[in-house]
Amino acid sequence: MKESVYKSYDELPLFINSETLAKVLGISPSSCYELMHEEGFPVIYIGKRMVVEKAKFIEWVETHTQGGKK
Repeated sequence: MKESVYKSYDELPLFINSETLAKVLGISPSSCYELMHEEGFPVIYIGKRMVVEKAKFIEWVETHTQGGKK
């Protein structure tokens, strides 16, 4: 697994593109595209471009990890 170059959520842009998202999660670009096409992932389409709002991404991470403490 690749190590993320981002150390806190504060460093992220307001909208995260697939390239940045792959770096944040430490995954390959192809795995990132698969994730962005999964049902329930908070992707926004701007034309054909896919981005994720920072706040929605943080919320998604917390509900899909121990941060959400389900």
